[in-house]
Amino acid sequence: MTASTPEGNDARLFDLMERKLFTAVLCDVMDTMGYRNQAMSEVIRPLEPKFVFAGRAKTILAADIYHVPEEPYKLEIAAMDSILPNDIVVVGTGNSRRSGFWGELLSTAARARGARGAVMDGLVRDVRQIVELGFPVFAAGIKPVDSKGRGLVVGYDCPIQCGGVAVHPGDVVMADYDGVAVIPKAIVKEAVEAAFEKVEKEDKTRDELAKGAYLGDVFKRHGVL
Repeated sequence: MTASTPEGNDARLFDLMERKLFTAVLCDVMDTMGYRNQAMSEVIRPLEPKFVFAGRAKTILAADIYHVPEEPYKLEIAAMDSILPNDIVVVGTGNSRRSGFWGELLSTAARARGARGAVMDGLVRDVRQIVELGFPVFAAGIKPVDSKGRGLVVGYDCPIQCGGVAVHPGDVVMADYDGVAVIPKAIVKEAVEAAFEKVEKEDKTRDELAKGAYLGDVFKRHGVL
């Protein structure tokens, strides 16, 4: 399988990744390439087990605050209104637990702009409504209070850290029930192509094991485990 990543092919590529790839195989491939810290913290979980997404990182940086500023949502609104189709909104909050930064309205706005999902190392609210909307969101937990006076967007389209992983605008982010993987922009084509090849080998390995072949013999033939 050959992965094509120019902007015009993003939707087709990300659809294919969501159907055929898994975060585990992407992490295996990146390990082999020397990128061994590309999986976000295990505390970041999907709001719904079936949620899966792949897309390009739209980064947002938020910080804790302890007062209510005059325009508490100014940069947050600007960031949301600048979302492009096939974006994944990636919010670095510094692992904040002060508020439910993300909710139903942000999910609705992101979906309307063409985003494929959102992930954050902070908390969310309006979970039932988000799940009913069908917009894939991954987060570190749930809390019903608003971010006003507790958290503030201080930048967007900038390098951030989310879930212990450095994320740059344009990196490719994939998430499934196993977790969230970040593919640096510079290695997307190589990593995704290698992942498709590994999936093909794993399919052959699984078929042979199911027929009773010994694991050692199958490993020698295909080199995957």
